[in-house]
Parts: sequence; C-alpha cells; structure tokens
Amino acid sequence: MFKFMGKGLAALILSLLLAVPARAAAPYYEGKTIRLIVGFSAGGGFDTYSRVIGRHIGRHIPGNPSVVVENMTGAASLVAANHVYKIAKPDGLTILNFHGNQVINQIIGKPGIEFDARKFEYIGIPTQDNVACAFTKASGITSVDALRNAKTPVKLGGVAPGDTTYNTAKLLIAALKFPIQLVAGYKGTAEVRLAAEAGEVAGGCWQWESIKSIWRQGLDSGNVSVVLQVNPKPHPELPKVPNAIDFAPNENSRQLLKYGGHDPAAITRPYALGPGTPKDRVEILRKAFVDTLKDPEFLADAKKSRLDTDPLTGEEIEKIVAALFKMDASLVNQLKEILQ
Repeated sequence: MFKFMGKGLAALILSLLLAVPARAAAPYYEGKTIRLIVGFSAGGGFDTYSRVIGRHIGRHIPGNPSVVVENMTGAASLVAANHVYKIAKPDGLTILNFHGNQVINQIIGKPGIEFDARKFEYIGIPTQDNVACAFTKASGITSVDALRNAKTPVKLGGVAPGDTTYNTAKLLIAALKFPIQLVAGYKGTAEVRLAAEAGEVAGGCWQWESIKSIWRQGLDSGNVSVVLQVNPKPHPELPKVPNAIDFAPNENSRQLLKYGGHDPAAITRPYALGPGTPKDRVEILRKAFVDTLKDPEFLADAKKSRLDTDPLTGEEIEKIVAALFKMDASLVNQLKEILQ
C-alpha cells in the first residue's frame, strides 16, 4: 500500500512538473523594455502619435513591458530607418516609426537608403494621413488664389527628401506650377511651425492630422489658415478648402499627385520591426497594435491630443508597399526628377 501511494505521488508530482512550464513560462516581454524609435524631433506629429501609443501599447503585450520613446532625427527619418534595418537587433524590442515616403524614395533610387522597404515587418499605422497646406496670416497667403497668383515665390518650410513637407512642395511646383520656393533642412514639423511663426517661411504642407494638433492655437486664433489640401477627395473637416487635384491641368499631373502624394499618404506613419524579427513576436506586436487602437483609454488620450485614428494593419501596409513597387516606369522616372 505504501509503495502504491509512493508511485501515485511520484506520478502526480511528475505530471505537475510537466505541466508547470506550459503554464508558468514567463512571456518573452516580461521585465523587458521596448524602444520606440521616432525618426523626427520631439513635439511634432510623429512624436506626438508615438508618445500616446507608447503610453498604452505595453499593457496589450503579454508580459506588460515598459515602452520608451526615443527621437532619432535626420534626413526625414532616413537615419532612424537605416539604423533599425541594419544595426538594431531584430529581437522585437525595437520598433521603428519612420516616414512612409521613404518607400517612394527607395523606388526612385534616392541615395542614402540602406534598407529594402519590402523586408520590414510592419505592425500597423494609427491613421491614414491627409495633407493640407497651412500659412500664417502674417504671410498674406490666406487663400489658394493668393498662393497661385503670388508675384514672388512663396516660401514653404520643409524637412528633407521623403518627408511630406518636402515632397508635397515639390509636387505642387512640378504638377501644378504653383509659385513656391522650398526651404528645406528643418528637423521636423514642429520646427517648420516655429519658422513660420517667426516669419522665416510663409507656412508648410504636411498632415492635417498633425497640423490641427500642433498648430491648434494658431488655427483657433485665426493667425493660421489652411488654404489647400492635397488629397484624393476632400477631407470631411476641410469641406470648403480647395483640393490640389482640381487644379491639375492634365492626366499626367493627376497621376503625379496620386503616386507621389495620395498613395504614400496612406502609409505616412508606419510602425515596423527590423527584418528577421521572429514571427511570433511580429504577431504579438501586430495584435497589440490593433488592440491599442481600439482601447478606450488610448482613444480618449488621442482625442485629448487631437489625434485622429484611421488605422491600417501590418498586413494592409505590406500590400500597399508591394503595389507602389509596381508603379509604371515612366512615372517612376518623372518622380525621380521631381523629388530629387
């Protein structure tokens, strides 16, 4: 009887020991810190989105890791994208937030790109962007007619090739012949805003979702006006603001606006992991991103910061990127000349 009980107890202990690892194994992310690297300066639209996401995504990841936001500026997020692609360890602990226009830059052969956008592991986008052009009242550009009919080139602030501020200005010059002078070299949209307020430039063109967040005071006071939007169709919040596509003189101009502006705007703010990241960690972070964008606390925080949410999944981003790489060669050559 004693021996029987001993064997039974041993069997019970053995079964418990075999079951414990499956139940008690600590999640990979437990006790770890995720670095969320933003390719732009603090205070701009990219940074604002990332800090709000960073405050909430951790609790949707098994193990509840800490999330720290780091700003790695340079060349419209190219420095950050190259770093995550080539240098950061692909262990699921480094998330990149870069500018989706760098995908176009790769397609048209811009120098300095050390990544293949098709090989990033995309986890999501918080919103599909809509582009608007905002100007200070002091600049005198208070309507699209004032812009189109300006006697001297209107100075627009820009960051660098690949950034919306840069590419949009270039497209308006080439496709619509607007009298614009691009002043590039700012670190981010926060600096473009400050430059406009200081009178260095008249304004700039970038994401409406960012403009209404970081330039809210100017808009509310009437010291800043949105005079043009560059979207496939008018944004619901800008129903009376003229749309650039309506000024396109021909089909070629419309195609340039579509492939150089509209389509990249849908993937302006991708969050991605470096190539080679284990698939299970990619899926964990994709699910966490989706869950975060549905989280009532996140949505309340985003609303407080005046951030729109119109998300795309990682899989949806992959499809858009793949489609851009199939662009007609003649358009690629034209964009290469325009966006240089």
